[in-house]
Amino acid sequence: MALLQSLLPAGPLHVNGDRLTRRLEALRAFGGGADGGVTRPAFTPDDVRARDTTAGFLREAGLRVRVDAAANLIGHAPGRDPGLGTLVLGSHLDTVPGGGAFDGAYGVMAAVEALQSLHDQHRRLDHAVAVIAFANEEGTPDTSPMFGSRAVAGLVDEEELTRPTADGRTFAEVLDGAGGDSARLHRARWPQGSITAFLEAHIEQGPVLESAGARIGIVEAISGRQTAEVTVKGVAGHGGTTPMEGRRDALVTAARAVLGVRELAGPSGVVRVATVGQCRVLPGAWNVVPGEARLQIDLRDVSADAMDKGLARLHALMDHIAADTGTEITVTPMQRVAPTRCDDRLRKLATATAESLGHAHLTLPSGAGHDAQWMSRVAPTGMIFVPSRGGVSHVPEEYTAPEDLVAGADVLLNLLLAGDREPRAHR
Repeated sequence: MALLQSLLPAGPLHVNGDRLTRRLEALRAFGGGADGGVTRPAFTPDDVRARDTTAGFLREAGLRVRVDAAANLIGHAPGRDPGLGTLVLGSHLDTVPGGGAFDGAYGVMAAVEALQSLHDQHRRLDHAVAVIAFANEEGTPDTSPMFGSRAVAGLVDEEELTRPTADGRTFAEVLDGAGGDSARLHRARWPQGSITAFLEAHIEQGPVLESAGARIGIVEAISGRQTAEVTVKGVAGHGGTTPMEGRRDALVTAARAVLGVRELAGPSGVVRVATVGQCRVLPGAWNVVPGEARLQIDLRDVSADAMDKGLARLHALMDHIAADTGTEITVTPMQRVAPTRCDDRLRKLATATAESLGHAHLTLPSGAGHDAQWMSRVAPTGMIFVPSRGGVSHVPEEYTAPEDLVAGADVLLNLLLAGDREPRAHR
């Protein structure tokens, strides 16, 4: 711990809290609703406007700004020692429909504020530093989430670009329309070893920190995620003339499937959480017995083995329901994100940083997925959390107190400085 403490600034630095909260509020205008929530899906005009506004903030912080082929917004400043890699901070600006104003946006604004604070004090780091606002973290309809960070890590499947999206365009067309360059997507990849460390600040999106009275969360691991599509095929029919006893109603069968998925988690389950987040019914007319229903399933755990068992039990459950209802059910595994452990060295350094600032802190896992999961494939990765009031997120009521927002940004700033000093301790 003495060595870790020696890496911290002699006197902790502080961000401009008023500027941080003011900029977060400015972003709320892009997709903000009367209920206080924000609907800003990736690649929409509001998302592009939020990105352009953030680009202005980055320039105020003295950074050179560009948009890469994956539509990631990047602000960059060179370091004093060109032989060192780049310290990267970031998160995302897009939201889910009817989401909140802090998920993702806080991490980007905290990163901008950390660099702005250094710029205001005319402090230049030995490392180059970059802020990235990753594109499409949430995943728009018919696209895979965390696209921007996967592109930086070189882990995008080129087949994704040809998929049709909800508005009828291919994903490549959507990407290009938002400032990306699908034909040169490979240029978004950062070479292995070019990033010294990646740091992401985020709201917790859960109740642990608030319940414990802790201001800072030090993330030890990020839950993995297995998504799957369950397709139920029954027989469509007239809602008024098809007898109840002869129906093979796909939606009624899907309702059983939804309840069954819930049992994959909990006391008798095998994964930490299991969610059915979407249901599409075909043909979707009020007076037609549904002939098909499609469910989107989300299984999460910090254990890869538990995720495997959850998927196997999902297959078995759907086979049983299909046989019992006379319907046809298929399970198609979709995106899998492996559980990710945060870098132990960065975690310990973040703990020392929080203590140096006098903030009550707690080590905890993240139940939500983050861009940090993909960035961990190319660099040591650390995450810090700040409390979410009531533990809610992805809803208009999402809220973090200003003093907690500022505390998290202070930790991020001082952790960045400690990370800049760390390589010199080993020379």
